[in-house]
Amino acid sequence: MANYTEKAKTGMFPVIALRDVVAFPHILFHLEVSDPRDLRSIENALEHDSLVFLVALKNSDNENPMSAKDFATTGIVGKITARKNKQDKTTVTIEGIERATIMTYYPDSACAAVIAREITENTDTPKIKEAHKRILATIENIAQFVPKFSKELSEKLGEETDLSLFADAVAFYILVSPEHKQSILDCKSILRRLTLLDKLLDTEIAIMQEDFRIHSKVREALEQNQRDYYLREQLRIVKEELGMNEEDEEASEYLKQIAKKKLPQYVEERLIKEVGKLDKTPFASAEATVLRNYLDTVLEIPFGKFSKDKTDVTNAKAILDRDHYGLDKVKERILEFIAAKQMNPELNNQIICLVGPPGVGKTSIAASLAESLGRKYVRVSLGGVRDEADIRGHRKTYVASMPGRIVNALIQAETQNPLILLDEIDKMANDHRGDPASALLEVLDSEQNKSFRDHFVELPIDLSGCVFIATANTLETVAPPLIDRMEVIELTMYNRNEKLAIAKNHLIPKQLKRHGLKKSQLRIADDAVLSIVDRYTAEAGVRTLERTIARLCRKTARILVEGSAKSVKVTGANLKDFLGNEKFLPDRIYNEDPVGIVNGLAYTQAGGDLLRVEAIAMPGSGKIETTGNLGDVITESAKIAVSYIRKNAVKLGINPDFHKTNDLHIHFPDGATPKDGPSAGVTLVTALCSELSGIPARRDVAMTGEVTLHGKVLPIGGLREKTMAAYKAGITTVLIPNDNRKDMEDIDPEVKEKLQFIFCENASDVLQNALCYPEENKKLSSIPPINEQKSSKRVTI
Repeated sequence: MANYTEKAKTGMFPVIALRDVVAFPHILFHLEVSDPRDLRSIENALEHDSLVFLVALKNSDNENPMSAKDFATTGIVGKITARKNKQDKTTVTIEGIERATIMTYYPDSACAAVIAREITENTDTPKIKEAHKRILATIENIAQFVPKFSKELSEKLGEETDLSLFADAVAFYILVSPEHKQSILDCKSILRRLTLLDKLLDTEIAIMQEDFRIHSKVREALEQNQRDYYLREQLRIVKEELGMNEEDEEASEYLKQIAKKKLPQYVEERLIKEVGKLDKTPFASAEATVLRNYLDTVLEIPFGKFSKDKTDVTNAKAILDRDHYGLDKVKERILEFIAAKQMNPELNNQIICLVGPPGVGKTSIAASLAESLGRKYVRVSLGGVRDEADIRGHRKTYVASMPGRIVNALIQAETQNPLILLDEIDKMANDHRGDPASALLEVLDSEQNKSFRDHFVELPIDLSGCVFIATANTLETVAPPLIDRMEVIELTMYNRNEKLAIAKNHLIPKQLKRHGLKKSQLRIADDAVLSIVDRYTAEAGVRTLERTIARLCRKTARILVEGSAKSVKVTGANLKDFLGNEKFLPDRIYNEDPVGIVNGLAYTQAGGDLLRVEAIAMPGSGKIETTGNLGDVITESAKIAVSYIRKNAVKLGINPDFHKTNDLHIHFPDGATPKDGPSAGVTLVTALCSELSGIPARRDVAMTGEVTLHGKVLPIGGLREKTMAAYKAGITTVLIPNDNRKDMEDIDPEVKEKLQFIFCENASDVLQNALCYPEENKKLSSIPPINEQKSSKRVTI
């Protein structure tokens, strides 16, 4: 420790910037310098009085400090006592003199300098000695956890009578964090310095105690492993010396399990071979762990275990009807499979994909199918899976390797013929680790899954007895080869009457039981359920409907507990008191026939929607503007509509030069919702014709259909949902493509009864039935009247 007593000079000093180091007064330390600016400061100091100002940078990565704000508040004035040059670095020995604070910083490119002022320390107080004693005791404790702690340093600290120097020395030699050291240097008061030092040392000793505890545990574990290894090797050598050939207990246990399982021959031979390897491998080695993991996993696979199928069609139908309302197509396909299974018990390789919007019962119907077949049910969630190893497993040589999800499903089911639900198959992704969809190709191929190979198991596994049910919201993100291997069944949205039946028969009883309510305590009227469907939910399924019913149950429970009433009845009239304001306003037709506004129909994941198309013509130069958050396909449909009208303008009674003298603006309301698809083609043609001719469009007519440049109306999808939306909005007539006639059987019976359908083959059919032509202009040469059309047929169903 230095004992330098020369009074510090104040004034201008060359500055050396310290990085992750803090210097203290009266302490000698060595510093390695390579920064050119610091080297020039050293040269400048040696040319004069050898005094420099040392101060820590706030940010150690700062290569070019430009102001006093870049440095700590407090530094020290020190004297260079020795210098040693080594290549491009210089090592200097510096003895600290006094604390000083920066007054002004001069970032000179040749030699940075500061004007520093000496800091006067506060005088002694009686509390200083108490803090001194506490710190000495803490230092003794620290010496217990640091074996290399210098006894000489400990003795010198104990003998030091200058408490200012004592505090600085303890901070310099014992504290680890540069921030903690700087906080000690910043203290002007000796008492505050010692008090802060005491707290920081308590923190340091707590960290040392925890580190010591962890290191002790690690050391004990290593010693135990070494001891086990030594004893096992000793035992092995003793057996060899005595000529003992008995199998190890672990190996014997594995062989007993293999014999008991009655495995296929190829599996048994492979496992016996692996047991032989295990017997010759040191117990604590990594290879032994891999072999044990492999043997344990393969022995859990249910080779040769099959559950007995139930092939009672009547019972299966009762289970499906009990658990699900509607879904006739799915139920029909399931009952067909069960009937075929009854005729031929060897019928296997059933792979079905259920496609439909969320909440319509895709996942739950798989569980009902498993119950009706008497098979174990296992759900494999594929949403977000992007690694091929999730399907096929990892090679067993990798650390923490494991089998894929298909093998894990068999282990979980404990049979080799479970019903495996591949949930959210459309949500899989792929990256550099492989494509899980490609790995599924073998699983879902009836000709290949007889010998499916998992990378971990490395043995052929017969999956042909499994029933695979996949679910997806859309097929757009599913690979075509995967679709080709599955029988796709589409599930459509529930209509309001189906939702009413589901709520009455399933959701309300379920939520009453869940919330501990009796039927007499909460009654929900049919009109309340229908109001919830129409005005508080906007979905294809019934999940939000169920959550809303649960909300009514919670509110009822509170009313009953508080004693406000003994029972609650929810009706359409008082529903707002329970659920608040309506969240969705129903679509309604206008009170009069508008010009340039036509009712279109759209399909969404939540069902169908009434999609109005607005068109206006303004004086201009022929520009076409489309708005409403439109996609490329629907924008192209607008261009096709304009081209068709330009071609047939005279026949349609429209100024042939409209495209030269007018700008057209086409808008789809509800601009926050993205819109795309070709089925708005006929709607666009009608809206533009109405605007350009001034003829109003019928407010009670809605339409859907793709249109070509020559006016041909092409078929569309989602007809069931679209017609349901038209019916709910109060539409009376729907114009649809003639090629969609075959889809009429899918339309809800109630909708068929209430709506009038007109099948159209070309745009002239649509215009004739959608625009309000005056009676004297009803018969146009290019557009035959309805009773003379051969391509357009008015059908009332």
